[in-house]
Amino acid sequence: MDPIQFLLVILLFAVIVIIGKCVRIVPQRSAYIVERLGKYYGTLEAGFHILMPIIDRVAYRHTLKEQAIDVPPQQCITRDNITVEVDGILYLQVMDPAKASYGISNYLFASVQLAQTTMRSEMGKLDLDRSFEEREHINAEIVAAVDKASDPWGVKVTRYEIKNITPPQSIRDAMEKQMRAEREKRALIAESEGDRQAKINRAEGDKQEAIAKSEGEKARRINEAEGKAKEITLVAEATAAGLRSIAEATQQPGGSEAVNLRLAEGYIAEFGKLAKSGNTMIIPTDLANVAGFIKAASSVIDTAKSKA
Repeated sequence: MDPIQFLLVILLFAVIVIIGKCVRIVPQRSAYIVERLGKYYGTLEAGFHILMPIIDRVAYRHTLKEQAIDVPPQQCITRDNITVEVDGILYLQVMDPAKASYGISNYLFASVQLAQTTMRSEMGKLDLDRSFEEREHINAEIVAAVDKASDPWGVKVTRYEIKNITPPQSIRDAMEKQMRAEREKRALIAESEGDRQAKINRAEGDKQEAIAKSEGEKARRINEAEGKAKEITLVAEATAAGLRSIAEATQQPGGSEAVNLRLAEGYIAEFGKLAKSGNTMIIPTDLANVAGFIKAASSVIDTAKSKA
């Protein structure tokens, strides 16, 4: 190869290198910071760009996507003087690439450090028990603090999430015992409530049963009373009817003699019963009393007939 061809090859290679240095293709959701002679010149957004050779250079490259940054575990002391280990994830996004380049040397490192210091401050305001309940509050406070500090950096903090709050093993054992005791307490309360409800249900059932029995007894007695009253009424009516029939019979010819005969038979029949029921026979001292009894009954009948 002669010197002229060699020179042309070198010149072609230099042109290719210069063109390569001057042409920049920026990916989507990215931004390049261009400096001209060491001074900020502009921000290249997504697309094809040509720079001035030698005097222009890409100083910083930033992604405009939301970034998730792991916040390493750190030791925090709660208000009740218990040391816990806390870690989390910080989500942020570059909003102004120029500020992110010249506002701070490393916005990622600064954001993580600020999140850790704010975490220690917030944990120191809470007791251990409340720290598990106040995760949302702690997250909001960290986001507010980091976002306020990162505003001059051109960075927007979108959210922060606590991953783990790990107390010492001794505290975990004590918490486990406390939780076990609480569960046993709830179980005993539930059991007592069930037993109480069962007793109430049984008492209510006994009450309903007693009421039903009393209602049944009441109805039975009413029915019996009504039956006895009906029986008495019927007996009285039958007796009255029988007396009326006797009175009517005595007004007929021979009726008085029939009544006297009936009374005598009844008198004798009763003495016969006394003889059957025992060995002792009771008889009147004067058998003439039978005739007197019949005569007295006949006079009563005659009186009734005369009044009729």
